[in-house]
This record gives sequence, structure tokens and C-alpha cells, in this order.
Amino acid sequence: FISRMKNTEKTADSLKDLMSQGLLDGKALDVKSFDVRGLSSIADFMLIASGHSTRQVKALSERVCMDAKAAGYSILGTEGENTCQWVLVDAGDVLVHIMHPDAREFYQLERLWSDYSAGH
Repeated sequence: FISRMKNTEKTADSLKDLMSQGLLDGKALDVKSFDVRGLSSIADFMLIASGHSTRQVKALSERVCMDAKAAGYSILGTEGENTCQWVLVDAGDVLVHIMHPDAREFYQLERLWSDYSAGH
């Protein structure tokens, strides 16, 4: 796996793909990807996924961080590990929101970004 990444250019697209695959491999629910270039200056991509439980939310966040670091990317920070209702992983070009299903339903981030991107 890592040897594959060493042969590819480190781009926002490849980081998004790597982190998306990590979420899928970790059995995340309903993984969504948003291209927010031109909509936001903070990142190029935003990933939103759910875990079955707070334990899985934590495991998924650890997994995507570990995968990114192993492939030579930096993790700028994480937030939310204390409750694991919603963990944000900031990898610079890619922001990953991993949420408990109740939190995801309440905040409806994908609706916000879908509405915003449809208007522009």
C-alpha cells in the first residue's frame, strides 16, 4: 500500500482518495466527498462519514490519520476526540468530518455544502 503512494504525486486529490479509502476500509457509513475548491479557502475537499458508535468514530479518525502519515502527509490537527460524537481531522487540503449518526443528522453538513455549492 505505502509503496503505491510513494510512486504517486502528493496532491489534494490523492490525499482525498487515500482518506476516503481508509474510511471505507474501516466500515464507515455513508461516506460523502465534496470538492470545495472555489467555495472555501480552508480546504480543497471535505469528507463526511459516520461511524456506528463513538468507539468506531474514534477508530476511524485514528485510521485516517495513521494512513495519511504513513503516506507522507501531515495532519495539522484533530478536534472532538474527547466525546467522539464528531471528530474533525484537518489534513490541510482535506477536512474529514467523522460523526456519530445522531450528530450527523442534527448538523446536516452535507445539506449545507450541497445547498451552497448548488448556488454557485
